[in-house]
Amino acid sequence: MIDVLRIGHRPGRDPRISTHCALVARALGAERLIYTGTKDDIMEKNVRRIREQWGGKFEIMHANSWKRVLMGFSGISVHLTMYGLPLQKEIDKIRRAKNVIVVIGGGKVPMDVYHAVDYNIGVTNQPHSEVAALAVFLHEYFRGRELEKTFSNAKMKIVPQKCGKKFIP
Repeated sequence: MIDVLRIGHRPGRDPRISTHCALVARALGAERLIYTGTKDDIMEKNVRRIREQWGGKFEIMHANSWKRVLMGFSGISVHLTMYGLPLQKEIDKIRRAKNVIVVIGGGKVPMDVYHAVDYNIGVTNQPHSEVAALAVFLHEYFRGRELEKTFSNAKMKIVPQKCGKKFIP
């Protein structure tokens, strides 16, 4: 099981980024996104609407404290940061855990996060977005198998094509 913890959501500044974090988490195999910062009912509604249309059991929820989320999590915690150890050197150890929570930042991540997690992992040691870091991490974690994932209860499905757009409602 993989959860994603997004720290410090700011609705006026982050609504699309936080939504994209949830969409990437859902599409690439995570089961839940927990976010802290300002509660955003509109973002939650949008993510739930995507789940209703496109299927799956993905959940989104707000928490008041990232510390409580991490302290209550049974498994290992991985913070994605450009300052961390190389993903490619640590991923095999991380895969051994049954439950993983992936921590991604919004604004400035408190230094306490770096000390509270089991792993600080760098997808790259260059500036990048949390959306990209999450996508690369999940892809590596699942060894690419997440790209073949099917979603139960989908009301809409894409029909892959060389050109054009086709879906089954």
